[in-house]
Amino acid sequence: MSVKHIFVTGGVVSGLGKGITAASLGRLLKQRGLRVALQKLDPYLNVDPGTMNPMQHGEVFVTDDGAETDLDLGHYERFVDENLTVNSSVSSGKVYTAVLDKEREGEFLGRTVQVIPHITDEIKKRIYRMEKGEPKDVIITEIGGTVGDIESLPFLEAIRQIGRELPQEDVMYIHVSLIVTIPGSGEQKSKPTQHSCKELLTIGIQPDVIMCRADQPITQGIRRKISLFCNIPPENAIPNLTAPILYEVPLMLEQEGLANVVCKRLKLQVPEPDLTEWTRMVERAKTTVDGEVEVALVGKYVELHDSYLSVVEALTHGGIENDVKVKIRWIDSELLDDSNVSEALNGVNGVIVPGGFGSRGIDGMISSIRWARENLIPLFGICLGMQMSVVEHARHLAGMTGAHSSELDANTAYPVIDLMPEQLDVDKMGATMRLGAYPCRILKKDSKTFEAYQEEVIYERHRHRYEFNNDYRKALSQSGLSLVGVSPNDKLVEIIEDPNHPWFVGVQFHPELKSRPNKVHPLFREFIRAAKINRDEA
Repeated sequence: MSVKHIFVTGGVVSGLGKGITAASLGRLLKQRGLRVALQKLDPYLNVDPGTMNPMQHGEVFVTDDGAETDLDLGHYERFVDENLTVNSSVSSGKVYTAVLDKEREGEFLGRTVQVIPHITDEIKKRIYRMEKGEPKDVIITEIGGTVGDIESLPFLEAIRQIGRELPQEDVMYIHVSLIVTIPGSGEQKSKPTQHSCKELLTIGIQPDVIMCRADQPITQGIRRKISLFCNIPPENAIPNLTAPILYEVPLMLEQEGLANVVCKRLKLQVPEPDLTEWTRMVERAKTTVDGEVEVALVGKYVELHDSYLSVVEALTHGGIENDVKVKIRWIDSELLDDSNVSEALNGVNGVIVPGGFGSRGIDGMISSIRWARENLIPLFGICLGMQMSVVEHARHLAGMTGAHSSELDANTAYPVIDLMPEQLDVDKMGATMRLGAYPCRILKKDSKTFEAYQEEVIYERHRHRYEFNNDYRKALSQSGLSLVGVSPNDKLVEIIEDPNHPWFVGVQFHPELKSRPNKVHPLFREFIRAAKINRDEA
């Protein structure tokens, strides 16, 4: 069987959930026995989101092979439970850089370089590249942005061309569009969707399916109008309603017949899906039979919750596994210090300090870590959070007044966190950090970490330049800090714990990136379990 291509576009407004739609469809097709891969095409000119402020674009999701990608790839991995690669993320910046590099090398032999065919050919090359490697039956490609945006036009032209290059039964287009509700009357309107489809038609793309995004059920009248004016069968105007919980979307779309429509259009002969495990997970998430735990997320980007999207989802997964709902108390670390930390964190059952960069809000993170340590509240430090846990210990338990990371205080007398040696000569910001999956050896079997993993060697994803300074291993160990995990060559400290605390764990890597709703990451499972115990003992 030839590889099938499904292209997902968005219309009317941004933020409609194209990524969730693509991820949900991927799950439904996988449960029918198909081998599915996903890809995101982003129109921004940045080569990747690695140098972009999380407050503008949300979190940077890192793959095993070290690609810094859009947060939608996190949705893909969580829903489909497949590890994606650098080929799964394509930006305009990557495409234009590749074409201009070829021009400088003389590959075009003096020809004028143009958007068509050179840019579009490069885009198509990266789409077709997804067919290589492990066998695949279906490739789902999401086009970032909104139909009508100038910057998206080269991507749309490229997928139009693919629709002409491949047999009709091997390509289909799904358009996610907003059904507008008039304030006051509550009347639904399809006209914006009609105009969005018309915009697609002007560039030569006829949508096969229109996903009708709405909060309320779509009327039959609306579906008939979309069918008539957008030139699709009525059953291909599929309601895509807001779900009570995110992971219910695949089940709702299965009920609406999305996967059946797709399989019919692509002439895929597949068995009925087995959604038992996924349904059980969703029901467990909805019932939460053991109440609620509250976790304080202390970060510098809390104004945009998507900045910590994978952390939030991993906390949710930990809640599902422990039969509790996780309530997050969002704490801006920039507004936190020793004078108000008790008031800000009072009553929480756990504290998580996630990753980040720069000096803003650091003092608040250190204050929250100290408060959690002294009050025996479960503490989970991730990347920067782990580094600040080391700083806090050095200052208040090891007698190293003013200890800090050299990233944040170049003149500190005790640089307990320092630049990695291989980073010394790096002069470019993009894609130059320690990125991707690396092994870690767990040294102590009596640690909370080993209790969670039950493995001596683990593989986790990293995104950082600074590390635990080995010059302070002895002093910090003697003052009570437990160095639990290291790199196989023993050069990098990857995991620290406080053995005198009920649950105090800091990790240099990003475990949230590997958590799945049906396969919770062990550290998030144990962190929420510890928070639950704290709640019950309070």
